[in-house]
Amino acid sequence: MHITTIGNANATAANAPVRGSSTASAESARIRSDVDAARNTALSALNNDRFRVMLEQITDPDASGALATMNSENVVDFSTALSRYAENSK
Repeated sequence: MHITTIGNANATAANAPVRGSSTASAESARIRSDVDAARNTALSALNNDRFRVMLEQITDPDASGALATMNSENVVDFSTALSRYAENSK
């Protein structure tokens, strides 16, 4: 899977004009900051190999079919899930 970014991915919201009162300016600055943080998070996720592999796995038609046919026999309790996650995160 190859992900291509189109356009300028660096702080496009920072170029937006700010109009109005200081309250509107503060709100606009907060929104620009939130948009930039969301963009940086998305780009980080897209460049993360573990995320890329997971995305490829869940978009695979065979995996989608397996997920759709899961039943209640495969339910894992919260503690087991946490311990398995901890083991896989090492």
